[in-house]
Amino acid sequence: MSLLLTNIGELTTHTAEHGTLHDAAVVIEDGRIAWIGPADRAPAADTRDDLDGRAVLPGWVDSHTHLVSMGDRAEEFIDRMAGRPYEAGGIMRTVEATRAATDDDLRARARWLRAEAYRGGTTTIEAKTGYGLDVVTEQRLARISAEHAEVVTYLGAHVVPAGVDRRAYIDLVTGPMLAAVAPHATYIDVFCEQGAFDVEESREILEAGRAAGLGVKLHGNQLGESGGVQLAVEMGATSVDHCNHLSPTDIDALAGSETVATLLPACDLSTREPFPPARELVDAGVTIAIASNCNPGSSFTTSMGFCVATAVLQQRLTFEEALWAATVGGATALGLDGSAGRISDGRRADLQALDAPSAKHLAYRPGVPLTHKVWSSGNPV
Repeated sequence: MSLLLTNIGELTTHTAEHGTLHDAAVVIEDGRIAWIGPADRAPAADTRDDLDGRAVLPGWVDSHTHLVSMGDRAEEFIDRMAGRPYEAGGIMRTVEATRAATDDDLRARARWLRAEAYRGGTTTIEAKTGYGLDVVTEQRLARISAEHAEVVTYLGAHVVPAGVDRRAYIDLVTGPMLAAVAPHATYIDVFCEQGAFDVEESREILEAGRAAGLGVKLHGNQLGESGGVQLAVEMGATSVDHCNHLSPTDIDALAGSETVATLLPACDLSTREPFPPARELVDAGVTIAIASNCNPGSSFTTSMGFCVATAVLQQRLTFEEALWAATVGGATALGLDGSAGRISDGRRADLQALDAPSAKHLAYRPGVPLTHKVWSSGNPV
């Protein structure tokens, strides 16, 4: 079956061949893009959807979430807004709630958040473990994440659980826990930060994951200059996420590497951490991504549109840079640039249409629910 999307007011493709088109059309066949071009030259299709001048763009690629978790930390958020500083210790409250949940509870929560993300235009999503911190729960989280996300990341090294010997926990993360989770995961991640894991511990954990066949990611430089960015570059990590506190040396190192710097604007608002130097990163030639960091503690949102608007309004990115970072940048941060983040011939048909004539309205009208329709592999969702 084929579908013609026609009368598109503005079509953002993120490709050199097509760029941004006006008065455009797209043909989808068997879940993939079959044709792109002017609406008045579009071939016939089995069905037709007239978009009445609306903007169409790639579906969001949310490359950093903690989709499968439980609990509500709204009171902690309110305390933070009243001046209490963000600390990594709140993670254990989510761990306790997650461990106590049944598989059905976890699936219901993941379905709810994934459906919410779809409604906001997200068609590709990554999900991290990290709220189990024991072998059984981490394996459960990885298995259930694989049911609801395109990419699963093992984050057993989130924090050391209270009352657990530090050395013994690292041995667990790099041994039995890794063996249990690796069959369900694509990447390994570590929270390289004061109060979590230092550089040498992080290196040991990531090397174990790499030896098990996993790609490397890091949480780095969120709360200070932790050394996480330098470690990410040294290890050739696919991405290093947060990047709030960067020295000129960190920026230069990223610019000379293929590691993606993933920015998490909603998290920065919620934790009141300084925003990363996004403008400086882009000007230096660093590849950036924008993601939601959806989790119950520091960023309980799935709205990539909100993250894009925040990056434009608060981080001095142009709209085009932010849009690219939330689509192509996110795909690059997941190793999926060949399949997600762009609208081009032969690619999976992951698109969103807005109730607006231009994608720029996502930043121009922040907070307004502009999503009109979403297609995942050519199917409306």
